[in-house]
Amino acid sequence: MATPRPRVRVPKSAKKGDIVEIKTLISHAMETGRRKGKDGKLIPRKIINKFTATLDGELIFQADLQPAISANPYISFPLKAEKSGTIAFEWHEDGGAVYKKSAKIEVA
Repeated sequence: MATPRPRVRVPKSAKKGDIVEIKTLISHAMETGRRKGKDGKLIPRKIINKFTATLDGELIFQADLQPAISANPYISFPLKAEKSGTIAFEWHEDGGAVYKKSAKIEVA
């Protein structure tokens, strides 16, 4: 499996009070642990099991993901623009790997 690659789309700017859409996607096979490999043995489960987004350290969105989620999970959520800052995104994988990406938003 290729190294997961996170992508995010955050508006560069917004007016205070506006509702903006935050979009994320991570390239990941999301192996459920129920599929067999060419050797006939089960392929171990390896999924993104948790996603978090924080704005300057304050949690703004969180999701727990299950094996039924498709490969390359796409997550979109609304955010009420109240202050400028850096949005940090984290995808947690089975086995402890964490993939990170961040983006800035300017609120006027």
